[in-house]
Amino acid sequence: MNVTVENLAPCRKLVRVEVEAQKVDETFESVTKEFQKQTALPGFRPGKAPREMIVRKYEKDIEEEVKRKLISDSYRKAVAEQKLDVLGHPDIEEIQFNRGQPLQFAATIETAPEFVLPEYKNLPAKREARTVTDEDIERALNVLREQQTQFNKVERAVQTGDIAVINYTGTCEGKPITDIAPAARGLTEQKGFWVEVGSNSFIPGFGDQLLGAKAGDKRTVTVDFPADFVTPQLAGKKGDYEVEVVEVKEKALPALDETLAKSYGAADLAALRQGVRRDLENELTFKHSKDIRGQLVRALLDRVNFELPETAVSQETRNVVYDIVQENQKRGVKREVIEKQKEQIFSAATHSAKERLKVAFLMQKIAEKENIKVSQEEIAHRINHLAALYQIPEEKFAKDLQKRNGLIQIYDQLMNEKVIDFLQQQAKIEEVPPAPLSQPEVPTPNPG
Repeated sequence: MNVTVENLAPCRKLVRVEVEAQKVDETFESVTKEFQKQTALPGFRPGKAPREMIVRKYEKDIEEEVKRKLISDSYRKAVAEQKLDVLGHPDIEEIQFNRGQPLQFAATIETAPEFVLPEYKNLPAKREARTVTDEDIERALNVLREQQTQFNKVERAVQTGDIAVINYTGTCEGKPITDIAPAARGLTEQKGFWVEVGSNSFIPGFGDQLLGAKAGDKRTVTVDFPADFVTPQLAGKKGDYEVEVVEVKEKALPALDETLAKSYGAADLAALRQGVRRDLENELTFKHSKDIRGQLVRALLDRVNFELPETAVSQETRNVVYDIVQENQKRGVKREVIEKQKEQIFSAATHSAKERLKVAFLMQKIAEKENIKVSQEEIAHRINHLAALYQIPEEKFAKDLQKRNGLIQIYDQLMNEKVIDFLQQQAKIEEVPPAPLSQPEVPTPNPG
């Protein structure tokens, strides 16, 4: 068998294969015997029909099977002989095939990129020297209190921090807001709407203009929609609202006491504080680890540059576009809005797809060099975990994975996690002072 390889483009090759005539004839003979053995013709016992009759009746089928077998076997041998890391399926063409003659064909293939693995040990990363403070615990406890806030109706004027229950209608440039932004029905008219006065939780400046109002009062509220307003048609414009105050509610937070602690499953207030501290420390550890791992991946990407296979980029771009569209639809973004932004979405998706693929190829190469492997037990454990998470019977979940080739995804996820764990263990991590927090993000702890 003769094999030649021609580079068509980065990660794209043309493999030409020639199989000698003797091998072609031998394969014709073996395939014909197999047909003879398995075929039954009228008047003959299975396997006893004369060879000439079998050849005459099944000539085309025999030729197709010989061609399929020769191309399949010789292609696999050629790939192994040339040590090609093939992605996807080959495009077979230029087939020349006849009895008594050499078989010739060409296979266009995409291969994994070839690159020199950069230095991946001692990658730099920075970790903020942040710890959980007593102030963090107090903020988290206040979050727990706020989750059990009572809203009590009061017969007085609206004060800062109150909830004003209102009916309103809005206009912009003298027209109903829906004339300018058809999808913004909620900004045009609402009844029984709750506004927290002093929080800017609705439209900036709206709630402050209700200070001093009582139930039954009517007011005209004028607002300036911010330049980055969520409804772009209104950004930078003025709005006018006719508002009727229906009710005033005062917020009443529960006391920080044993009753509150028990409502969250803690034995007492001390146990609640301990649970909050533990959860905040776990959250901080997770945040540190996630941040460091992101820095390590970025440092690795910055150290190498290589071409990617076009088909893989196209497929991954489609996956990213699908994810972006799904996420926007979940957030309530209309299809027509998404359609208008399709060029920006495609550009962002292409960039993200290329980075994902580069990371995948880097992880694979590091795993090979460091002999990092994933065991069947680890795959089974991950499947068990996911099945429990999605509340699907384990056997059904595993079968569904097999049908859509999901086991490869599970393997790749575990492999990437192991490689990044390895990189983190080998990294050169520098402790740096924490950046000031303008609005600390306090997770909702589970003190149980």
